Amino acid sequence: MESKVLVDDRGEKCIKHYSSSHKILLVGEGDFSFAARLAEAFGPASNMVATSLDLDCKVDANTMSHHPLLNVKAFDRIVFNCPHAGLNYFMLHQNVIKAFLKNARDMLTESGQIHVTHKTSYPYTMWEITKLAEEGGLQLVEEVPFTKWDYPAIKIKKHMGIKAIGHSLSENVVLSNLPMP
Repeated sequence: MESKVLVDDRGEKCIKHYSSSHKILLVGEGDFSFAARLAEAFGPASNMVATSLDLDCKVDANTMSHHPLLNVKAFDRIVFNCPHAGLNYFMLHQNVIKAFLKNARDMLTESGQIHVTHKTSYPYTMWEITKLAEEGGLQLVEEVPFTKWDYPAIKIKKHMGIKAIGHSLSENVVLSNLPMP
C-alpha cells in the first residue's frame, strides 16, 4: 500500500506533513529509507538534508546547530524519527530529546516545525517529549498517528530487539516556535 502523493495546482507535491517546497532536515536517518521515500515522492531533493551520526560527517542531534554544513541554514521541517540513545535509561533519552529540541529550535524558519516520531507505549511515555518541548519554549501543534504504511519504503528500526515503529503504536509529535492561536 503506497502513501498518496498529492499535487496541488502550483505543482507542489505533498505527502502527509511534508511538501516538495519545504526545506527539510532529517536527523538520525540510519539507513536513509525515510529520506529515500520523500526524495522518491518529490523528485529532486535539493531542499532536503538527511543526516546520520554513523557517517563521516557525524551530525549529532545534540550539537547539530553548530555543524559547519548546517549552521547557516534554516529549515521548514526538522524531523527525528525514532530517537534512541542506545540504552534503556529514560533520563538519557530525555537528555537526547532535550538537546535535539534546543538545537532544532535554533534552526527553524519562522513558521517551521519540529517532528519527533516515537512509540506511545511504556517506557517511551516516560520520555515526556511534549513536556520537554514546552520547557524549551516550543508549542505542541498536534500529535498524529505514524505508521509504516504512511511511508511504505521505510525500514523498521530495532533498538535492543524492539521495533521502533509499530503498526499503530507510534505518533508524530509536531512542535512549533509560534504561539498557538
